Amino acid sequence: MKYFARRKEAAHADWLIVGLGNPGEEYAHTRHNAGFDAVDALAEQLNARYWKTECGALCAHVEHGGQALILAKPQSFMNKSGGPMAKLAAEYGVAADHIVIVHDELDIDPGTIRVKFGGGLAGHNGLRSINEKLGGADWYRVRCGIGRPPGRMSVTDWVLSRPKGDAMEDFEAATALAAEAALYLVDHPLAEAQQKFN
Repeated sequence: MKYFARRKEAAHADWLIVGLGNPGEEYAHTRHNAGFDAVDALAEQLNARYWKTECGALCAHVEHGGQALILAKPQSFMNKSGGPMAKLAAEYGVAADHIVIVHDELDIDPGTIRVKFGGGLAGHNGLRSINEKLGGADWYRVRCGIGRPPGRMSVTDWVLSRPKGDAMEDFEAATALAAEAALYLVDHPLAEAQQKFN
């Protein structure tokens, strides 16, 4: 189990909940930014109003059930997400198994989510970056289903597009569920989370 040595003057956090996405208005609410939208939903639920930039990520500090949580949205692009996230973990002394990553997942149906610990990266560049920076995959994942692109549409065009109509309702349902699942993992064992959300 990997722990990160933190600087003496730094505060401590119990959990780090990270939403993956790309910064900038042109990427807002696209399928690839499901993680950002989920963390925003969680921030609203926990009444987190103040965001500040730390270690290259937008962060909100909240307390839940007596535990200190950091909600984070790395502001590097998706394929560099691991850098800011690993720096935050080190800064606040968060163990790898107290990190929850929320991200989009092509192989899961829209409107649904899956919760897991560790496992493969499914070709996801954000997850690959995190895996490299943390030296392994021993962290929680909340996977927001976005489905596969229709017809001959490329995966890149699909993930960088904004869902519309019924697809937007599915997307919003998935990100809301993902926010709920991320917080549930703070309070409950993985098996219970999987039974509830998978």
